[in-house]
Amino acid sequence: MWETLLSLYRLRTRTGEVTFEEWRRSAGPKAPADTRLLTDLVPRSGYAADFLTPVTDDLTLAEGLEALRLTPRRRLRQDLSILVGVRRPPSWTTALAEGRAEAVVRLADAVERYFEACLAPYWTHVAGRIGQERARQTALMADGGWERLLEDLHPTARWHYPVLEIGYPVDRELHLGGRGLQLAPSFFCQGLPITFLDGDYEPILVYPVEHELGWSALGGTRASLASLLGRTRAKVLAAIGESPCTTSEVARRTATTLPTASQQASALRGAGLVTSRQNGQSVLHSITSLGLALLAGGSA
Repeated sequence: MWETLLSLYRLRTRTGEVTFEEWRRSAGPKAPADTRLLTDLVPRSGYAADFLTPVTDDLTLAEGLEALRLTPRRRLRQDLSILVGVRRPPSWTTALAEGRAEAVVRLADAVERYFEACLAPYWTHVAGRIGQERARQTALMADGGWERLLEDLHPTARWHYPVLEIGYPVDRELHLGGRGLQLAPSFFCQGLPITFLDGDYEPILVYPVEHELGWSALGGTRASLASLLGRTRAKVLAAIGESPCTTSEVARRTATTLPTASQQASALRGAGLVTSRQNGQSVLHSITSLGLALLAGGSA
């Protein structure tokens, strides 16, 4: 949900032109008409409604969309009142502020359509790059503990126990009050880290990752992966990389038989590229950070 929101800034501004221009030219014309519902809540700069990035236990788009549909009326009204202070929102947001179910569902559907049109074709690379960054975090932790990780988080980061100082778009203090801080590397975040405006939310720091130029030209990566793993195994890895899925779902996504899907998933698990766990009568497969890094076509 954060990537969806932040990509809307990249889509409509020239910041990070070299990094995002190719994606902007390709994705912009594909944006569905109801993407305007999102841009009404996400201005070209400044505050975007906090409820668009709900805190969820699961990392899937479906879970985020469901949390968005269940946003409490109080939260909708509060966040939209902040937007009103910045600019006058269009009339349809009145129904949203009142918590009318049809308005909330309409907004969630617009998020899903925008994601499928503008982000889904690139999601393998996006998720892979985030996987690489999480692997880097793990290595930094193992090498130098929290101090090393926090100091290396962003060029502006300064760690002076117990305070982390970091560049931010406005002068701001975030007091944890005994809560943990979630570090969320983001593909479409640009420049300085960001977080929720409302300090009552679970503390999270969303910060930008580095990019390789030409990342949106995806054809060569898949071909190289097929050469490395074999075509069928590469298809299975990519299918699991889309979202956690059962063996039957892997077979459906890759148009292979159930025994083939099971065999290839087992081989990928042995290589540390996926993990598998029992989920009722089925086995649920999830991609690992290493698997994501391989899909991204870069070095971990």
